[in-house]
Amino acid sequence: MSGKPRLTYLNGRGRMEPVRWLLAAAGVEFEESFLETKEQYEKLIKDGVLMFQQVPLVEIDGMKMVQTRAILSYIAGKYNLYGKDLKERALIDMYVEGITDLMEMILMFPFSPPEAKEKNLDSIKDRAINRYFPVFEKVLKQHGQDFLVGNKFSWADVQLIEAILAVEEKIPAVLSGFPQLQAFKIRMSNMPTIKKFLQPGSRRKPPPDERYVETVLKVFKK
Repeated sequence: MSGKPRLTYLNGRGRMEPVRWLLAAAGVEFEESFLETKEQYEKLIKDGVLMFQQVPLVEIDGMKMVQTRAILSYIAGKYNLYGKDLKERALIDMYVEGITDLMEMILMFPFSPPEAKEKNLDSIKDRAINRYFPVFEKVLKQHGQDFLVGNKFSWADVQLIEAILAVEEKIPAVLSGFPQLQAFKIRMSNMPTIKKFLQPGSRRKPPPDERYVETVLKVFKK
């Protein structure tokens, strides 16, 4: 078996995309296995591989890890992206949790019924502009540093650039009132590992389309 982490999920963003982002930002190569049928998923459950009968699954350092938050925390700690002490870690956790709340809305958006799409998009825009992005704009303005926590690249920065780009796909002008976040986006996008991840042909997945939604519903249907 290779020493690279192995990620098992569907061939799409979903709950695995933050894991791909974090590994890529840390400069870690990884392998992927894609679930395409309900039978593949049920076999993982039957084999006892999935602790709570859920994916994402990440095999790393001899462990079969599940639960996105636990996976991300482990990767952040392993690759020195989790602050220098408990206080910095607490800040990173708070920022990540907030960003995750916003990303949850984006995650569920493709599964909205057609009549709810416009309303749900308005909700994403409202939360991004009035609740989440102002927090990070203020943090960056107050400390005047390049990164969110401790003037050092961390998991929080990775989550934020992922969220900014995901929201911009749906609302292109969302950063128009946030000059600090505009500058942050440019800085992060030019970091070598992230720049590489943003290039065509990387492990980054495209926005979910109808085929991805159909595959999710097929694999996980009760």
